[in-house]
Amino acid sequence: MDQRFDATERFAEGAQFIAGSLRSGSSGRTQAVVDPATGETVYSYELAGEAEVDAAVEAARRAFADWGGATPGERSDTLHRFAAALAEDAGDLARAESLNCGKPIKLSEEFDVPGSIDNAAFFAGAARHLEGKAAGEYSADHTSVIRREPIGVVGSIAPWNYPLQMAAWKVLPALAAGNTIVLKPAEITPFTSLLFAQAAQRAGLPDGALNIVSGAGRDAGERLVGHPSVAMTSFTGSTAVGKRVAEIATGTVKRLHLELGGKAPFVVFDDADLEAAVHGAVAGALINTGQDCTAATRAYVQRPLYDAFVSGVADLMATVRLGDPFDPSTDLGPLISHAQRDRVAGFVDRARAYATVVTGGEAPQDGLAKGAYYRPTLIAGAAQDSEIVQSEIFGPVLVVLPFDSDDEGIALANDTPYGLAASAWSRDVYRTGRATREINAGCVWVNDHIPIISEMPHGGAKASGFGKDMSAYSFEEYTQVKHVMYDNTAVARKDWHRTIFGDRP
Repeated sequence: MDQRFDATERFAEGAQFIAGSLRSGSSGRTQAVVDPATGETVYSYELAGEAEVDAAVEAARRAFADWGGATPGERSDTLHRFAAALAEDAGDLARAESLNCGKPIKLSEEFDVPGSIDNAAFFAGAARHLEGKAAGEYSADHTSVIRREPIGVVGSIAPWNYPLQMAAWKVLPALAAGNTIVLKPAEITPFTSLLFAQAAQRAGLPDGALNIVSGAGRDAGERLVGHPSVAMTSFTGSTAVGKRVAEIATGTVKRLHLELGGKAPFVVFDDADLEAAVHGAVAGALINTGQDCTAATRAYVQRPLYDAFVSGVADLMATVRLGDPFDPSTDLGPLISHAQRDRVAGFVDRARAYATVVTGGEAPQDGLAKGAYYRPTLIAGAAQDSEIVQSEIFGPVLVVLPFDSDDEGIALANDTPYGLAASAWSRDVYRTGRATREINAGCVWVNDHIPIISEMPHGGAKASGFGKDMSAYSFEEYTQVKHVMYDNTAVARKDWHRTIFGDRP
């Protein structure tokens, strides 16, 4: 039985989902969706243009009156049904994600899909807990109340590395808070965003409350960010594009949430469990073929463990199985495209001039040659200020550097523009405690790297952006805090009026 998802049949009407219906784009430009494991086109569609963005925003604006006015309990009920609908679609979602992105099916089935369903279940409950400060007399003559209200239409732009999870992270807190949304997935990975929206419709979400526009960034994306009826922009992607998004968003003074690039340090102190650190480094560096902004990319290892760590990581990387994403035994799939594979290879090839490629550093030339595959790669001997250490590669590449003192290890960990995620490895609670305090990142794991949970926030610092996905903290992005103050005196002329009326009767 062929496990591959049939996008041509499922999305025959087009790759835009506006006001509850699939439709075609009108940009006049066709986008091919390519299976990165084979290089074959599996779906073609007409990209969204400005007309589709405008229609989607208008549909969201109309739906806001209904959805934004629903009670927390009503929104919660719909989101519970949404979680159930996603669970029913789990097989299609996993197959579509693996076909579109080249993810090993075990990653889609065990990480992307259940994580997204869990997100929906979490926000179904969280929708009932949009609380503000309790009422009180902070002024002797008044009672103050805090209201937390939805913002309006949210325009979100998601990346290609985790299309399903990024749709969930952006859509769910926005809906739970009472907003409506227009989501632009990456034009090369639209499948699971469309399935996500269809599941929401089956769950009873009002038509127009969630819309998908599949279009290019310079056309559909910039139109969405700059649209005057969009009250907020949420963007996940590279820091360079994030800067452009911020420039456009300022033109209409809208709320902005940015989750940008990363270059996560993996700091191994000399008392760490070496076996755990080696396994953690390989898993943390290679998840999703390294196309993860929190992936372990820079391993700093205290000198007594350095040689053993390099040897252990190289040996373990050599056992990782590249293969067909639909083969359950495959550990590592292709990169998202041949262009991305070549970009990663360029970083590694340039590094050969100043560092040592310990293992990997090449594309396979066997039966996988048609796909965008690249072998797991370990690089040693690079300088801290080199490109391979400082730049986000977004591929299955780990660079390892030694350090001597704890002060040096933490300083090196902080020595890039990014601050999204990090990990510290040690048996000493005081060492790890210091690392969690002093490493400047939105998340610091201790003796692990990568796990995420719906109840805890995800977001960065420095050039990695600002704002939080997941958890109740994400409501800070998607709600407006309003202060309401009631007079308690029933007195027509207040004491403070004398500043205007003086001593007149």
